[in-house]
Amino acid sequence: MKKRKYHNVAANHFREYSSIYLFVIVLFLMGVIFGAVIVNSLSFTQKEDLFYYLSQFFGQAADGEFNAPKDLFIQSFFHNSKFIGLIWILGISIIGLPIILIMLFIKGVTVGFTVGFLVNQMGWNGFLLSFVSILPQNLIIIPVFIIMAALSVMFSLRMIRNQFMKKISQPVFPLFFRYLFCFLGALVVIAGAAGVESLISPALLKAVILSNS
Repeated sequence: MKKRKYHNVAANHFREYSSIYLFVIVLFLMGVIFGAVIVNSLSFTQKEDLFYYLSQFFGQAADGEFNAPKDLFIQSFFHNSKFIGLIWILGISIIGLPIILIMLFIKGVTVGFTVGFLVNQMGWNGFLLSFVSILPQNLIIIPVFIIMAALSVMFSLRMIRNQFMKKISQPVFPLFFRYLFCFLGALVVIAGAAGVESLISPALLKAVILSNS
């Protein structure tokens, strides 16, 4: 019964704020497309330099020269937690709204550029490498980023509404604690994604590199 209640609350939430979620998803996808397009604007020399460093990394991966899983986990967790944490903090401030959207767009650009460059330089093998090295953890991370960005936009808009439209102001503390709870939940999910990135992705990447060598 309680599970069904939470399901209904979540469904009503997404239905009520569907326009914000749609806007955030489209913004992220625009960043991905823009990042993929940037690859084609690179000069031949820039592509060669990037591909050289990429080849060095793949060579080390084939030899099993990854950082220890514990180190990879810590790096991944703190990197993504800092990103989520900054978005969360910006949601509290009224002036942080445009920065949240810019950060999400840049995240999309990064993903699009990485995948686009691998495919551009290595064709099918590049697609396969991006599939095993980028996709597993990002299947978890990207939805968390999108949801947290949307929640931060909602919270920021409510702060603006409370600040400038006193007649329809809402109590801030209940909203803040729900917002904080969502952030803590996001950290738990990010920890799971860091586990995937530190344990599963390196093994898959090494297997693909060795099978193509």
